[in-house]
Amino acid sequence: MKTQTLMIEGMTCDHCIMHVKKELSKIATVKDVQIGKALVELDETQTSEEDLTKAVDEAGYAVTSIV
Repeated sequence: MKTQTLMIEGMTCDHCIMHVKKELSKIATVKDVQIGKALVELDETQTSEEDLTKAVDEAGYAVTSIV
Protein backbone atom coordinates (compact mmCIF):
# COMPACT_ATOMS: atom_id res chain seq x y z
CA MET A 1 0.00 0.00 0.00
CA LYS A 2 1.20 3.47 -0.89
CA THR A 3 0.01 6.83 0.41
CA GLN A 4 -0.29 9.68 -2.11
CA THR A 5 -1.22 13.33 -1.72
CA LEU A 6 -3.07 14.82 -4.67
CA MET A 7 -3.01 18.58 -5.15
CA ILE A 8 -6.35 19.51 -6.75
CA GLU A 9 -7.34 22.69 -8.57
CA GLY A 10 -10.85 24.13 -8.63
CA MET A 11 -12.19 23.01 -5.24
CA THR A 12 -13.88 25.80 -3.27
CA CYS A 13 -16.36 24.28 -0.79
CA ASP A 14 -17.59 21.25 1.15
CA HIS A 15 -19.66 20.21 -1.86
CA CYS A 16 -16.44 19.95 -3.89
CA ILE A 17 -14.85 17.85 -1.16
CA MET A 18 -17.82 15.48 -1.20
CA HIS A 19 -17.61 14.97 -4.98
CA VAL A 20 -13.86 14.29 -4.96
CA LYS A 21 -14.13 11.93 -2.00
CA LYS A 22 -16.94 9.98 -3.68
CA GLU A 23 -15.00 9.44 -6.92
CA LEU A 24 -11.68 8.60 -5.25
CA SER A 25 -13.29 6.14 -2.84
CA LYS A 26 -14.29 4.01 -5.84
CA ILE A 27 -10.61 3.16 -6.51
CA ALA A 28 -8.62 3.92 -3.33
CA THR A 29 -8.91 4.31 0.43
CA VAL A 30 -9.54 7.99 1.10
CA LYS A 31 -7.75 9.16 4.25
CA ASP A 32 -8.60 12.86 4.03
CA VAL A 33 -9.96 15.40 1.56
CA GLN A 34 -9.64 19.13 2.08
CA ILE A 35 -10.11 22.06 -0.24
CA GLY A 36 -7.23 21.78 -2.68
CA LYS A 37 -5.88 18.35 -1.73
CA ALA A 38 -6.65 14.74 -1.02
CA LEU A 39 -4.72 12.06 0.86
CA VAL A 40 -5.34 8.52 -0.37
CA GLU A 41 -3.93 5.06 0.22
CA LEU A 42 -3.81 2.75 -2.76
CA ASP A 43 -2.63 -0.64 -3.92
CA GLU A 44 -0.13 0.18 -6.68
CA THR A 45 -0.75 -3.16 -8.37
CA GLN A 46 -4.39 -2.23 -8.95
CA THR A 47 -4.50 1.58 -9.08
CA SER A 48 -2.19 4.01 -10.90
CA GLU A 49 -1.64 7.74 -10.60
CA GLU A 50 -3.47 8.03 -13.92
CA ASP A 51 -6.49 6.31 -12.33
CA LEU A 52 -6.44 8.84 -9.49
CA THR A 53 -6.26 11.73 -11.95
CA LYS A 54 -9.18 10.33 -13.95
CA ALA A 55 -11.29 9.97 -10.80
CA VAL A 56 -10.69 13.61 -9.86
CA ASP A 57 -11.49 14.62 -13.46
CA GLU A 58 -14.78 12.69 -13.17
CA ALA A 59 -15.62 14.79 -10.10
CA GLY A 60 -15.05 17.92 -12.19
CA TYR A 61 -11.65 19.05 -10.89
CA ALA A 62 -8.02 18.84 -11.99
CA VAL A 63 -5.01 17.22 -10.33
CA THR A 64 -2.05 19.61 -10.50
CA SER A 65 0.48 17.26 -8.86
CA ILE A 66 0.79 14.01 -6.97
CA VAL A 67 3.35 13.59 -4.20
